[in-house]
Amino acid sequence: MKFILDNWMLIAVALSSGFFLLLPVVQDAAGSGMSPTQAVQCMNREKGVVIDVCGDDEFAAGHISGAVHVPLDQLENRLTAVAKNKSLPLIMVCASGARSKRAQAVAQKLGYEKVHSLQGGLKAWKEANLPVTKA
Repeated sequence: MKFILDNWMLIAVALSSGFFLLLPVVQDAAGSGMSPTQAVQCMNREKGVVIDVCGDDEFAAGHISGAVHVPLDQLENRLTAVAKNKSLPLIMVCASGARSKRAQAVAQKLGYEKVHSLQGGLKAWKEANLPVTKA
């Protein structure tokens, strides 16, 4: 007990560093996203639907082949018309992955069962040398 009282700062530093070391592991387990390779597998094996939530200019500059364009600000209103089957996997994509995480939350709120966000967005897709189509 005396050791704990004498070294409380050392113990606090050790506990907080352990917490911050485990934080990325816990966040990944919570489903932070899907890698480009996993997205391709989902598209091929489970007929996953790719929803691009980028703006019009970004979508025209380049997008995943077969992706459905629904800008993030229109997602809540248009998603049910675009993806009628709520049991099919949805893969949300944007330029960097930030907007697709918000889109993932919107789709889950609308009742879609399997919604994923592409980690790193279209940038990661291009870095993996996967095909991109221009409109």
